Amino acid sequence: MKTLKIIFLVLLVSSGIALFWNSFPIIKQTAHAILDPTAGKLLNYHLNIGMILVAGIISLFITVIQKYTVDNETLKVLKQDQKKLQADMKSFKDHPERFAQLQKESMEKAGEMISISMKSFSYTAIPVILFFRWFSDYFASFDPPVKIFGFLSWFWAYLIFSIIFSMIFRKVFKLP
Repeated sequence: MKTLKIIFLVLLVSSGIALFWNSFPIIKQTAHAILDPTAGKLLNYHLNIGMILVAGIISLFITVIQKYTVDNETLKVLKQDQKKLQADMKSFKDHPERFAQLQKESMEKAGEMISISMKSFSYTAIPVILFFRWFSDYFASFDPPVKIFGFLSWFWAYLIFSIIFSMIFRKVFKLP
């Protein structure tokens, strides 16, 4: 229950940051004071390479936080249990009572997995929201709008590169 309260609070603060970005200049000014000379410098140096590096750094940050804030061994066991339950559910699809029981067990395991996984979210949500709002400001300053590699908006470029880096870092850090 405590974890849910913390997650709710982080979601509330993150939503507040996103919503009041322009209303409370201190939020925007602080983010720009930190990110303009760091991430902004990378993007100004070379937009494409800068975006790759920024996405890689953010993905590394998120992966390291997940590595050290989540009980990854328990998560691995729960994922294995989930796979076994899925296989059992396939074999009992013609037996509604047993299937319903397995489905209930699967939902309980999924809830545990979400609860365990969300611990890292409480550490990364606010920085990621700040980055997204900063990205939005940074790329809005270009007229005409720039494209990463000539065809991707900043959002899609970040999303694609962060997925790639996340997959790599999860393998390197042996995360489930």
